[in-house]
This record gives sequence, structure tokens and C-alpha cells, in this order.
Amino acid sequence: MRQKVQPGQFKSNPQEVPIQAVRTLAIGEEAPDFKLPGVDGKWYSLNDFASSRVLVIIFTCNHCPTAQAYEERIKALVKDYHSQGVQVVAISPNSPLGLLYEELGYSDLGDTYEDMVLRSVDKEYNFPYLYDGDNQSASLKYGPVATPHAFVFNQQRRLTYLGRLDKSERPGTANGEDIRKAIESTLAGEKVASEVTKTFGCSVKWGWKLDLRAPADAKWAARPVLLEQIDMKKLNQVVKNNASEKLLLLNFWATWCGPCVLEYPEFLILQRMYGARDFEFASISVDKPDQSEKVLRFLREKQSGVANYQFSGDDIYGLIEMVDKNWNGALPYSLLIAPGGELVWSYQGAVDFNVLKKIIVEHPKMGRYY
Repeated sequence: MRQKVQPGQFKSNPQEVPIQAVRTLAIGEEAPDFKLPGVDGKWYSLNDFASSRVLVIIFTCNHCPTAQAYEERIKALVKDYHSQGVQVVAISPNSPLGLLYEELGYSDLGDTYEDMVLRSVDKEYNFPYLYDGDNQSASLKYGPVATPHAFVFNQQRRLTYLGRLDKSERPGTANGEDIRKAIESTLAGEKVASEVTKTFGCSVKWGWKLDLRAPADAKWAARPVLLEQIDMKKLNQVVKNNASEKLLLLNFWATWCGPCVLEYPEFLILQRMYGARDFEFASISVDKPDQSEKVLRFLREKQSGVANYQFSGDDIYGLIEMVDKNWNGALPYSLLIAPGGELVWSYQGAVDFNVLKKIIVEHPKMGRYY
């Protein structure tokens, strides 16, 4: 019987996991037991699905573009086979500690438990979505190698199929043919024709693979932090975004603006997430021109290795009108501009970065899939 998690009872606490060999479950082996929290606030174990004729466990996650490409197909499996006694369960095997900002270029969310809850709501998951990121106890027993990786078990909970959902990643080009054949054969008590197929996707982020984080942080910290004075004419060119093929995110801020200072590091995270794609973040300080040393000191402290500008003019109201006539002048102010100057998004005040990341990744210049 599932135990409901009371508010505050479960709080994720990812731990570094000792390095170890991971063996993938073999055909015919029994499904290992587990006890994992779901995004619905309940705990799940293998016994909770004992009445199902077939159990499908899919190791997947939020951030991986391949995993996102298969979300709708997983939902369709549930819809098409639930009445036949097939239970589909998804488990996120990734340790949030092993995931770099630079690996999040195709997602608005990471692989924390909290992010899993958000993703399940956004996509209206119709299956249990379980978190194994604290110590990866279940994932170590099953041995997924990538996301997504599917395991199909018969009523005796013996593994009958291991591998991909289908062989065409892009949504709309396939319908889970491989896993559907495996489910049909397992329901019929027959041997699956192709019991093991290779899978494709992002590698599992094991809790001992943390050695890349320090080099990534060091590489970012080593970026030069410069401050360029910018007049009205040059700023007008920047805002028009005609010289680039990238989405341009601008943040107007000042060192004396409390919300500006507090949220500024989050903009740099966006650059680390999406900077390898068609995206660029630039900051524009509206501190008085004689405060350039203070501005640069702040930018260096925050490791702002992006295009940093400081408005050099004294016509602040002319700047406001030129940037966006709908801007009433309060700080902070942020804009997302497509090539050619199309205003995609603008916001006055402290940004909800969950909203902004979703807008960025779902823009046609970006996208969630390869």
C-alpha cells in the first residue's frame, strides 16, 4: 500500500555515490524492489504494481532532449494499454549533483525532485514519475545506461524486454513500435522477438561523476569580465539585434537596485545553459557613468563573462523610450529579442526564471529536440 508523503516529509538530499560498476539487468531476471518518492507526493514500491499483468519501467528524466522527445509516446502507451493490465512507471535515475548547467541547453528544468514535479504538471503525465536522485539505489540495481531506457516485465516480474521505445527519436516519426511489440508479446505469454535493443540518449548522471563540475566552473570563472561604455546610438543597434542570428536577452540593471543585484547571477546561469546554442545574454548597467569602477567590481565578483555595457549618456528618459515605449522606467527591466528586433518577451521587475527558461527553450530558434 502506497504511503502518502505528508507536506514537508520528503525533501530531496542528493548525495555523492561511491564509484562502482553498474550491471544492467539481464533478460529473465527478476525486477528488483525499490522504495521511491513520486511527484504526486506518494511513496512507491514494486509491490504497489503487483496486480498488473505487465510492468513497464522506463528510466527517463527532465533535461535530456531524447527523453523529452519520447514523453508523448510514453503517455500514449499508458492510454493504449492500461485497460489490458499494463502499468507504466517512469524513474528518473540522475543525480542532480552530476548535472552541469552546460548540459541543460535543451530544457527549462534540471533533474531535481522539485523540477520533476513541475515537468509532470506541465506535460500532464498520466503515469507515476519517481525520483531516484538522492542515492540512486533503484537505478544501480536495474542498470539503465541512458535516458530513456525501457524495461518490460511479465506478471512474474521477469524481464522480457530491454532497450529503446523505437528507433526514430524525433516526435511524430514513430510510435514506440519496439516497446509495443514487446508489450504485446509479453501479454500473450510469448517470447519477445528482439529481447534486447540498443538505446540512445543522454548517459545516466551517476553520483560519482562529479569531476567535470569543477573544470566547468573554472572555465566559466576564467572568462574575461569587461565593461564597455555604450552611447544611445550603439545601444539602439544592440536592441535592434540585426547583427546576430541569436536570441538576445538584455537586462537593464544598476548596482543600487536591490532586486537587480539579487537576481543577476540567474541570468549568468542562462548563458551557461543556452550559450552554446542560438542564445546570448548581455547586461546593461544604468549606473551613473562615474560609477564604472563600482559596476565593474560587481561584475567581476559575479563572474559576468558576457557582454557587459554601461550607458554613458545622461538622457535616461530618452533611453527608456528608445528601448521600449512600454517600459515605465523602473528597474530591473529585461527583454528577449529575436534577430531583426522582434520583441519576444519583456518584463519589469524580478524575473520568474522558470517562466523565462520555458520561453527561451520553446522559441523556434531553440527547441527541446535535436
